[in-house]
Amino acid sequence: MTSITAKYAGHLRCEAQHAPSGNTLITDAPTDNAGKGEAFSPTDLVATALITCMLTVMGIQAQKMRKELQAHGEVRKHMRANPRHIGKLEVTLWAETGAFTPEQKQLLEQAARACPVVMSLLEDTEQDVQIVWR
Repeated sequence: MTSITAKYAGHLRCEAQHAPSGNTLITDAPTDNAGKGEAFSPTDLVATALITCMLTVMGIQAQKMRKELQAHGEVRKHMRANPRHIGKLEVTLWAETGAFTPEQKQLLEQAARACPVVMSLLEDTEQDVQIVWR
């Protein structure tokens, strides 16, 4: 169990603190939803959670293989209206082939596509995931 506390700071901004580490972050409502857009929005954090979760579980899988993962990515978030929600997340990950066999690459991809955040998203949140090996 992890505890995160948050408070409304006014002007559509919130401040959150990760209890175990003491790290803090702020969120702002996006400009297309009456906010300043000066920080991640809550839905931006969902998109961020998705891509970082995918990269993290790939890294865990690579460690189990006693290999070092070199990867980075981009996520594009598309919102829908009525009700306002995340409609689509487009993820592209670029990974260095290195010493990974085709079977190991497949395991890494399976790990990314089944990460805890993927498993936590609503079924109607479309996910378009591309993993590019270089």
